[in-house]
Amino acid sequence: MRPITLKDAPRFVRWLADPAVNKFTTRSKATLKEEVKWIRGLPKAKNSVNWAIDTKEGVHIGSIGLEFNKQDKRAIYDILIGDKQYWSKGYGYDATKTLLDYAFKKLKLHRVSLSVYAYNERAIKLYEKLGFKKFGIGRENIYYHHKFYNCVYMDMLNREWRAKG
Repeated sequence: MRPITLKDAPRFVRWLADPAVNKFTTRSKATLKEEVKWIRGLPKAKNSVNWAIDTKEGVHIGSIGLEFNKQDKRAIYDILIGDKQYWSKGYGYDATKTLLDYAFKKLKLHRVSLSVYAYNERAIKLYEKLGFKKFGIGRENIYYHHKFYNCVYMDMLNREWRAKG
């Protein structure tokens, strides 16, 4: 994991233009101008951290982040493996483990939560493998291709992560 740079912007635009990728994220395309603006704003964000995910060979394949509330010691997690060649190869698992260590040990957060579209079964299995627990459903919360879908809410507490060792 490394800081996101302006050189990454075209890859984010390409990934979000791909229906196979964006159906799991924003479900909309982004322009280069929008991505550059987002990246330029990252260092100013006081309540979030975002990193690029690279392979050991230095290939940029996605991003990961936390938006946190320091007062309540909680954060919302998100991840994007935008390069489909790297799906189901363990990169999301490794990056998430690293991020959770950072969240619970360095930031000393109490809770990390996420939301995931119910049709993203691969992600739900990953989150359960990491120890996240389902705590709710946003019924018909997502409108995609003329149909409503549920959103699954999951979280993990600091003590649960530490118990996993």
